[in-house]
Amino acid sequence: MLQVLGLGEDAELIYEGLLADPLLGVAELRSKFGMPEDRVRAGLDELVRFALVRESRDSPGRLRAVNPEIGLTSLLHQQERELARRQQELAVQRSAITDAVSTYASLRRDPDDGASQRLLSLDAIQARLEELAHELRHECLSVMPGGAQSQESLDHSKPLDQDALDRGISILTLYQDSVRNDPATYTYARWMTEQGGQVRTAPVLPPRMLIFDRRVAVIPLDPDNTRLGALCTTEPAMVASLIAVYEHTWNMAVPLGASQNNEAGLSPLDRELLRLLGGGLTDEAAGHRLGVSARTVRRQMASLMERLNATSRFEAGLKAAQRGWL
Repeated sequence: MLQVLGLGEDAELIYEGLLADPLLGVAELRSKFGMPEDRVRAGLDELVRFALVRESRDSPGRLRAVNPEIGLTSLLHQQERELARRQQELAVQRSAITDAVSTYASLRRDPDDGASQRLLSLDAIQARLEELAHELRHECLSVMPGGAQSQESLDHSKPLDQDALDRGISILTLYQDSVRNDPATYTYARWMTEQGGQVRTAPVLPPRMLIFDRRVAVIPLDPDNTRLGALCTTEPAMVASLIAVYEHTWNMAVPLGASQNNEAGLSPLDRELLRLLGGGLTDEAAGHRLGVSARTVRRQMASLMERLNATSRFEAGLKAAQRGWL
């Protein structure tokens, strides 16, 4: 009952025992509650700190319990004083932080002053994303191509996503179909949906992008090497074009929890693989587009050839077209 005030379970039990029998000493408390001596003494020390027991004047060396009405009321007043002191400290800290934010903001130097800003390091990208996430008010749209996401990327994203979801922000995320086979990314995507976010997958995605409140977009300078930096832009024409690409892909994508197979049992990934290989792409190039390895492409293509009863990829393409798969 008194743990809400910060009192430990042992201390509360000993306090009740002393109230019921003021003559109990350490040995009697040990016997009564079956506690080791060190726990009894620790509980008594805690009660002394909380001023719920005092030394007996009649029996020096023995402790007596303070009347609960007096001791607990005094304890409550003490905590109220501590709370008031802490609130004063927070007010001072809040004022100091406001002044510091204003001062340090004037010292920052941005590499670009226009509507577009080049972010040339991972730290610069992360810092800008943190700012945009803090300023976010309504919606965040993201495209995460490349299949499985690195654990480092997921770890950086989670606190930002959690904060946005807690504030009621709408988060829409597009992953490639191949993430359904990656435990870490799939678990993260499931967590997102459980927290209220929306996740869809598609076999092929446009380059990586983040769009904040349909006002600011962040895209890689080189989609094939995101470590080279990113472009953060508020140019209306560019942002509007990116939103149009996003919405088209989103409408074609499949919600994370929905079945991907059509009536023929063909998944969007199967269909896209047939299309890419039929267009002359190598296994490596097709795998890069789909966010999977060349080995996975070969295994998946072998499965499709078996289903089509084809002895070559050329024959598989013909039979897939005859069945209306292409």
